[in-house]
Amino acid sequence: MSLAPTSPAAAPDPVLALFDCDGTLVDSQHMIVAAMVDAYAGRGLVVPDRARVLSIVGLSLREAFTVLGAGDPAFPVEEMVEAYRSAFMVLRDREPPEPMFPFSRDTLDGLRRRDDMLLGMVTGKAKRGVVRVLAANAMDGWFATVQTADDAPSKPHPAMVLQAMEEMGISGARTVVIGDTTYDIEMAKAAGAHAIGVSWGYHPVGSLVTAGADRIVDDFRDIPAAIAALVPGGAPVTV
Repeated sequence: MSLAPTSPAAAPDPVLALFDCDGTLVDSQHMIVAAMVDAYAGRGLVVPDRARVLSIVGLSLREAFTVLGAGDPAFPVEEMVEAYRSAFMVLRDREPPEPMFPFSRDTLDGLRRRDDMLLGMVTGKAKRGVVRVLAANAMDGWFATVQTADDAPSKPHPAMVLQAMEEMGISGARTVVIGDTTYDIEMAKAAGAHAIGVSWGYHPVGSLVTAGADRIVDDFRDIPAAIAALVPGGAPVTV
């Protein structure tokens, strides 16, 4: 009896790893806080404390100032958006680029070279801010999809992740969002993706766990293994 040849099993789709930027890839807190101080002081308003300012990192500017205004209808949200943008642009031209967190660039470089991995970015930054970060770190072209505050509603709305998955043709089951805030975690879960929280960012680890993070990592070098543990059929990763 002869047996018909069997076709090899099709390789699974790549894993889509979507990284937040501020607080996850780069440490931008000094720029954010300084721009906030300038924006508030320029309008004679009391500046929120540092923890309060960092708590809104990841939101789009309009949403961030809506939160900081605590629902006060007299709070000048639109004026503060423009004031912050102006202050940040001055700082951007005067200060060195935001530094990347330890081991982030090398780990990303290893991941982007894999045939079974696609990198993306989902960030509350505007496109011009992303361009600056990528150029400053010689990372142009590393991310197959980049979703910014210019492209979608503010986190935690899932639009950024959904748009990235649609663009790449990858399902939520094979998508992982990596971020430092509850907004990142909630966005991932609302889009049907996995979520990895990082402990070096701007929201407490306990808040990330409560928001639904599937894994917490304390070192950027642990992210590849965490991705492999979450995605069905994911191969062990060595970077």
